[in-house]
Amino acid sequence: MMLRLVLSALAFTMAVAAAMAQDARPQVSQCQLVAEKLPDATFATFKPTAGTPGTISSRRQPVQFQEDVTITYLGHSTFQVDTPGGISIATDFNGWLRSPRLPDVVTMNKAHSSHYTRSPDPGIANVLHGWNDTAPGEKAEHRLVVGDAYIRNVPTDIRSYDGGFEPNGNSIFIFEVAGLCIGHLGHLHHELTDAHYAEIGRLDIVMVPVDGGLTMGADSMSRTIKRLRSALVLPMHRRGPPIETFLSMFGADFDAEISQNRGVTVSMRTLPKKPLILVLQGV
Repeated sequence: MMLRLVLSALAFTMAVAAAMAQDARPQVSQCQLVAEKLPDATFATFKPTAGTPGTISSRRQPVQFQEDVTITYLGHSTFQVDTPGGISIATDFNGWLRSPRLPDVVTMNKAHSSHYTRSPDPGIANVLHGWNDTAPGEKAEHRLVVGDAYIRNVPTDIRSYDGGFEPNGNSIFIFEVAGLCIGHLGHLHHELTDAHYAEIGRLDIVMVPVDGGLTMGADSMSRTIKRLRSALVLPMHRRGPPIETFLSMFGADFDAEISQNRGVTVSMRTLPKKPLILVLQGV
């Protein structure tokens, strides 16, 4: 009897330890897994139909599937991503471009003061820097699950004020929500390598700076977007040249639309059939 109790206790302890070890494993990126299996991007075959303002389409899955993600342009390079589970994420958060709701997560890049703040609201539970605070020049690494969102980053270099390059000073943040892979390129200063593309994986939606040179020129940025082949492209960070300069870099393989809304609601089922560059109000 005593032996059985000891064995049962031992089995229970081993089961708990195994469960804890499993919980400690890093989250698996579905966007990277799909990208490995499908090297050539395949876009959703759903054909958009006329919908309500601010939506890609009025056709939806039943509400219980909770698949809609809303992306709102707040200004400069800041977007607010609202997930079906009620999580709010603000990109390139600088403290002065914000919505009435305090976000659950903010991401930052330190290229310029308009992309970060050293004094975010203390009520923000998750503040993610795109650079490494403790070891400058080393990669920052974020692998975080918040509610129904998985957030990770891919570091890139930025130009320094002396004309050189600062390693790993920027991060491309990727938000995996409701089956969607959503990427924010941050203050991208150079074209991506094959290793970067492999680490990024699939991006269904990408937020891209279109300033014409503060980050990269329109030609370099357009090559990046063409290789990513995201279904939905959201321009941001426009300075100087008109948006038409960026749009002119794309041919018949991309659609373009100037929206009357600051936000868009999208899901896996309502992604554009053909890659769409959607210019939200305020850009």
